Amino acid sequence: MTKEEYVSTFREEESVGWLFLDRQLETVYGSVEPRHYAAEVPYVIGGNDPLDGVSIYDSEAQNKHYHLITYGMSELYYDEELVGGDFSKWGFEFTFRLKPFEADEGDPFWAIEVLNNLARYVFETGNWFEENHFVPINEPIRLETDTDIVGLIFVQDPELGKIETPHGDVTFLQMVGITSKELDTLLENPTTEAVEALANNLKKDNPLLITDLNRK
Repeated sequence: MTKEEYVSTFREEESVGWLFLDRQLETVYGSVEPRHYAAEVPYVIGGNDPLDGVSIYDSEAQNKHYHLITYGMSELYYDEELVGGDFSKWGFEFTFRLKPFEADEGDPFWAIEVLNNLARYVFETGNWFEENHFVPINEPIRLETDTDIVGLIFVQDPELGKIETPHGDVTFLQMVGITSKELDTLLENPTTEAVEALANNLKKDNPLLITDLNRK
């Protein structure tokens, strides 16, 4: 899309990038409306949460789970100067698939905080995440919880994949919880090949890589 086509197609008040994210989500969820949790105060005017918001869908794919998708790691709003870029802002949006956990008693708000913490790290350091990266959390992913999920790997979301937007490419980057044993293995061999091998092994029994806090 050229700058001229962009200007003639979209209005300045339109959230162009947001629109393209939603179009991709519609290919999976159709007209289903997610539960959307927006930042109380936008980050650009001093809010604490870098993400504009997080949507949560109830998915029945594979097994019943929550599917969280972030808004804010890519360029969401009208900006004709960004047309034709290679990557939209950081080039990805986080996703997370989570098996319902009894103690949550509903939507997993702690997971939204984890996503904001990851986003905050990117915004503050300038270091971004890509497929086959991993992160030690060094504590239970859900604080004060008896869970062995203490690290994360990143893969391309199996359903949402990667899209092209007028501002550049956006990968739906799914974070996947890993156990202390799996984390130790990666710390001993911290390579993208090792992360990919772990992800492929997990996919054998869990193709959508749904995180289960009770997994050992």
